[in-house]
Amino acid sequence: MKPIIKKVNLARLSSGDELGLQLYQFVGNHPGEKIYIQANLHGAEIVGNVVINELFHWLSQLEADQLAGEIWLVPACNPLGMNQRSHFFSPGRFNSYDGVDWNRIFWNYEQQHSHQIETFAQQYLNAPRETIYKDYLQTIQNAFDQQKQFKDYASSVPYWCHYRNCLQSLCLDAQHVIDIHSSSNQGINFFFGFPGRTEQAKSFLLDIGILVEQPEGLTFDEAFINPWLSLEKAFANRGRSINFDLASWTLELGSGMTANQQSVATGVQGIKNYLAQQHVVDVAKFPLAETNHHNITWVNKKQIKKYYAPTGGIIQSYPPLKSNVVAKETIYQLLQFNKESGEPELIEVTAEESGIIFDVGTNQAVNEGEYVLSVLEL
Repeated sequence: MKPIIKKVNLARLSSGDELGLQLYQFVGNHPGEKIYIQANLHGAEIVGNVVINELFHWLSQLEADQLAGEIWLVPACNPLGMNQRSHFFSPGRFNSYDGVDWNRIFWNYEQQHSHQIETFAQQYLNAPRETIYKDYLQTIQNAFDQQKQFKDYASSVPYWCHYRNCLQSLCLDAQHVIDIHSSSNQGINFFFGFPGRTEQAKSFLLDIGILVEQPEGLTFDEAFINPWLSLEKAFANRGRSINFDLASWTLELGSGMTANQQSVATGVQGIKNYLAQQHVVDVAKFPLAETNHHNITWVNKKQIKKYYAPTGGIIQSYPPLKSNVVAKETIYQLLQFNKESGEPELIEVTAEESGIIFDVGTNQAVNEGEYVLSVLEL
C-alpha cells in the first residue's frame, strides 16, 4: 500500500526557505476511523520519529484491503524545535521567542465555549448518537475556522499560533490521536490517558498510565479530547450516558536526545496492537493474546515527586530507572565543594516517600535548586 505524501507549509523564513511538515496518509479500501499519529513536538524527543518510520514501512507492506479507514503519520512535527541547538545539546522544548512550552499552546474549544456545550447537550438530548457526533464536530470546526481568520488580519498572529492551527487542522476530525513524546531527561516508558478510555489503553502494553482527570486543555492531547469529554459530561448531567469512542493518548517512550531501541520497539508494538484492537488494521498475530489481561498501574500526576538539588555540586550516584526506593533511605549522593573553608562534603539525600525512580536528570552537575530526579510515589 502506497501512502499519499504531502508537504504541509508552516512558515516562510527570512532566508526565503519554506518551513514545513511531511505528512503520510495511508487510506484503506474499507470505511473506518481516522487515526492521527505525530512525533517530536518537543525538539529533543526524537524516539517518536523512529517509531513512525517503523510504522511507515510496516503499513507500506500491507494491502489496502487490510486497512479500514485511514492512518495519518507526521514525524518531526516541530521542525523549529527539532533544529534548535545549544552547543551539543538539542533542547527544543520551549519556543525560543517567548519561552513557552510547545505543548502548552493549543486551541481548546471547551475553554472558550463551555456555555455552548451545555446548550448543545440540551438541544440534542434525545438525538441519535451519529447526529450528535456530526453536528458537534461541525460546531467545533466552525469555531476553529473562525479563530484561524486572525491570521489574515493586517496585524496577523505570532508563529506559535499559526503553528498550532496547522497541527490541529490535521487532526480535528480524527477519532484517535497518538502524540509520541519522551522524557527531556532519562525516563521510563509510560503514557497519559483520559477517563472512560482505560480499557483501550491495555493495547499499548505499557505498565504505567497517568490518568488526566481534570485536563486544562492546553496540551495537544487535551485540546483534542477535552471538548468531547465535556459534552459527555453535559449529557450525563442530564441523565443520558453517551461515549463517542474518541481517544487521545500521549506515549512517553524513554529518554530525550536518544532513540533507544527498546523504547522504539515498545512503542511500535503497542501502536500496532492498538490499531488491530480498534479494527483499523487486519494483520496476523495482532491483537496480541496478552492484551485483555494486561495490567496497568494507573496513577495521578500528583504522585510524581520532583527532587531538586538542596545545594550545588556533582551527583555521585543515580539509582537505575524504575528501581524501588524506600522512604527515608538514600536515593542519591551530592558532592559539594566549599570554596570558603573546609573540605568537599558528600551529602546524602533521602526519599520522602517510597516508590520507583521515574525520571533522572541528564546533567550530573547541578546548581542549588536545579532538577535532579523524580520518584513515582506508590
